[in-house]
Amino acid sequence: MHLHGWLLSLCVTIDAVGAAALVSNPGDLIAFPSWDLQSSKNTGNDTTTLSLPGLEVESWHHVNTSRCTLMGCLLKAGVYQEEDLFHSENLEAFDASIFQVPWVYRTEFTLDPEESQHYFLQTHGISSKADVFINGQEIANKTSQAGSYAGHAFEISKVVKNDNALVVQVYPTDYDYDFALGFVDWNPYPPDNGTGVWRDIEIKQTGPVTLEPLRVITDFELPAGNSTANITLKSVVRNLEDYEITVELNGKLSLDSEDPVHEWKQSITLVPSQSTEITLFATLENPAIWWPKQWGEQPLYLGQLLVSADGKVSDTAEQSFGIRKVTSELNSHDDTIFYVNGLPFQVIGAGYSGDMFLRWDSEKFTTQVKLMLDLGHNTVRLEGKNEHPELYEIADRIGLMVMAGWECCDKWEAWSYNDNLVVKSEWTAHDYEIANASMRHEALMQQGHPSLLAYLVGSDFWPNDEATRIYINALKQADWQVPIIASASKQGFPKLLGPSGLKMDGPYDWVPPNYWYDTEPSEDRLGAAFGFGSELGAGVGTPEMGSLKKFLSSSDMEDLWKRPNKGLYHMSTRVSSFYDRKIYNDALWARYGAPTSLEDYLLKAQIMDYEATRAQFEGFSAFWNKERPATGLIYWMLNNAWPSLHWNLFDYYTHPAGSYFGAKVGARQEHAAYDYQSKSVYLINHSVGNQASRTITVDVINTDGKTIYNGSGTVETEPNTSKNVLDLSKALESIEGVVFLRLALENEIGVVLSRNVYWLANAIDTLDWDSSDWFYTPVTEYANFTAFNELQSAEVSVSAVPGEDPEGTTSLVVENTSGIPAFFVRLNAVDDNGEDALPVFWSDNYVTLWPHEKLELRFESQGAAAVQVSGMNIQKSEVGL
Repeated sequence: MHLHGWLLSLCVTIDAVGAAALVSNPGDLIAFPSWDLQSSKNTGNDTTTLSLPGLEVESWHHVNTSRCTLMGCLLKAGVYQEEDLFHSENLEAFDASIFQVPWVYRTEFTLDPEESQHYFLQTHGISSKADVFINGQEIANKTSQAGSYAGHAFEISKVVKNDNALVVQVYPTDYDYDFALGFVDWNPYPPDNGTGVWRDIEIKQTGPVTLEPLRVITDFELPAGNSTANITLKSVVRNLEDYEITVELNGKLSLDSEDPVHEWKQSITLVPSQSTEITLFATLENPAIWWPKQWGEQPLYLGQLLVSADGKVSDTAEQSFGIRKVTSELNSHDDTIFYVNGLPFQVIGAGYSGDMFLRWDSEKFTTQVKLMLDLGHNTVRLEGKNEHPELYEIADRIGLMVMAGWECCDKWEAWSYNDNLVVKSEWTAHDYEIANASMRHEALMQQGHPSLLAYLVGSDFWPNDEATRIYINALKQADWQVPIIASASKQGFPKLLGPSGLKMDGPYDWVPPNYWYDTEPSEDRLGAAFGFGSELGAGVGTPEMGSLKKFLSSSDMEDLWKRPNKGLYHMSTRVSSFYDRKIYNDALWARYGAPTSLEDYLLKAQIMDYEATRAQFEGFSAFWNKERPATGLIYWMLNNAWPSLHWNLFDYYTHPAGSYFGAKVGARQEHAAYDYQSKSVYLINHSVGNQASRTITVDVINTDGKTIYNGSGTVETEPNTSKNVLDLSKALESIEGVVFLRLALENEIGVVLSRNVYWLANAIDTLDWDSSDWFYTPVTEYANFTAFNELQSAEVSVSAVPGEDPEGTTSLVVENTSGIPAFFVRLNAVDDNGEDALPVFWSDNYVTLWPHEKLELRFESQGAAAVQVSGMNIQKSEVGL
């Protein structure tokens, strides 16, 4: 186990003798494992007395976790229940006034201080400001410890004793005036505005010499292969004493926890209180190169430093890292294109949201990353939700690229030229100091992680020149090696960074599938599939019934289909453009017909969501090699901070539905995709090694199952390339009513790589580009799919394949035994209680079967006892497993 791992696994134990020391050896680092919590309304404001050991805290809230906001702590302590807060509109009735005064976090701990031992209190950002006291002594105040990302190390050697008490008094957070973690219009604000110790506070013990965090610099010659890699380890070593010390430095590199591949030893003499940077250099022959998951393996090296004085260990530092190279450039259209290990890298991903109460769950995030990779995504964007070191460690290990950065629409972007803010608290001199501390901390935390693709120092707006200089200097001091991007939009840029090359022109609400393919003239086509879309999507992500029942009342669910224009609490804030589903519902009613029940509404919503996300991901993938290429997209959004009715590819409970499976089809590694605008077919290849013959089979039938067209052809696929290979305009020129189009892509030995079914009306939706708003483009005439309401019934059988493979995957045979198509068949794995079995990973789902067609679908889920089967024109059923 790595040093970091066993340090984090330490715990405090109590025995008959007393409390064990929280840290006991030089180099030890541990987060305070638990807190007692109380409002200053009950404790009073005498922070000095509160921080003396032995205080009676029986009446306080006791929280067995190292980090939590006030709401997160109270949930952990059982004062509130998530299912109650999130149900219907209950959260709106919460009395948030209890958080309008400071709250106190308190813990007691034991040490064994001796001569030449030093102790540091390390913060990693407290939301959003706090006073910190130990044993009646002020360590920091709300001026020096301000900013949710501002980390500091305070030496406390002269303050600590054997028995100690730490108090952190946090002050109410205001998104307009504080550097915090807000949610803009993603969801209602948490009652506490995220106030509290949301990141770990740690104590570190050293000897007379200490090390700063380890930085790793890697470089190698392109192309990646049998080249050599140059590795540099950097840190700062500091003499904490008032006398000269000779330090023995030991360093080593190892690969995937194996024997060292390189070691260093050297001596350094430090005069009293001297700090000096140490640089260790190594050359590795035939290094193991780190790749994004879809392109290769994720080997991780470990760099370690150890300093000794007088023959005793004084401090240690380590950093896991990967050898890879990330660059970016502006193409001739001023669009950013990224390169990973020298290869053009089309970004395919989505925007992540942290939990509403900033609770971190490594297991859940690991599931979310696995879902992203299952979707075919290669990148996740963090807009001001930079989270914890664990996020980057998981992304490194699994192979997902990360675009980190600051958030929009609050104090972080309170620039003189930002006229979008209702409250604009422009930055003061102290604010720039907070920004500097924040950027320095995040840069050092993220610097060595191979999963980092870029840092966006602005979101909707670019930082002013002074902030830009601060950000760049902090990143350079941390030996930052990946691109620094000015913002997520093209509204403007600072001279030091130049244009961002990213567009943020919407949409955020529903648009039809052909929107993405209608790219000319590009100056009027906003979010269509060209350039780099930093956040855009059709506003979909409707949860299925199993999830809805967890957070909506019966009347809430009735509103979904009986009152289509009503504002809904689980959409967005009341003042948001996204508080209702009117734009979405107008399209659903017009295109698919008025719902006759909640179940009918949800089915039609899943159909809408599926075609919306599929078209977006297919459009950007198809146009990767156009004259003006689609260089990347970040779907808005990946997930929700709480149970929500839109903006997700899987819901709060990680249940995948229509938006998920549409996106999964659209982002497959090798794929044949239909262009709604030109009626052509694109052959898409996201791999970097697959080059061979491929067969595309095209079938078109009507709703009665009658064949309208079929044909096939063989084409050559090329790595990391998309190309137009087939024109279907003649085959589809005489559509009457609605038809189904099936595209099947097979490799040279007949294995199906992609199967894809579209439903097409005799005319596509008509877009009114001239009337576009920032969040959508109106439709003046909708495509007509109401014929689906008159489909004949199809017979579908579902049976489990006997036995189970070693990986715990269940295989199902889904067969249409009738002579008409079975439209939009969805399968849902449930447990013994009929609840959704989650997390779940399907090879495919929400499928349309040709007459007498048979498919084998696979899924992986723990606790699945049965599969529920439903669809547009089939009888509901359930199959036991």
